Amino acid sequence: MRWFVSGERKREKRKDRKDEVKYIRMERRLGKSLKKFLLPENANSDNITAVSQDGVLTVTVEKRPPPEPKKPKTVQVQVA
Repeated sequence: MRWFVSGERKREKRKDRKDEVKYIRMERRLGKSLKKFLLPENANSDNITAVSQDGVLTVTVEKRPPPEPKKPKTVQVQVA
């Protein structure tokens, strides 16, 4: 199962040019981004949450419960 995260970061426009900050080096890029993730088969795609706080994106993917093991089938064998 593939899961895509896309986003866009824009530079804030300020009307007051006197206090404008000039960057010597910028660590974070501006513009659009796309990240692809391959999720395991037991991932529950119906219950995915994502929260962005202080520039950190936290994605939580719940696992599906494991399938119940199959019970062995008993077959009687007649001995002649």
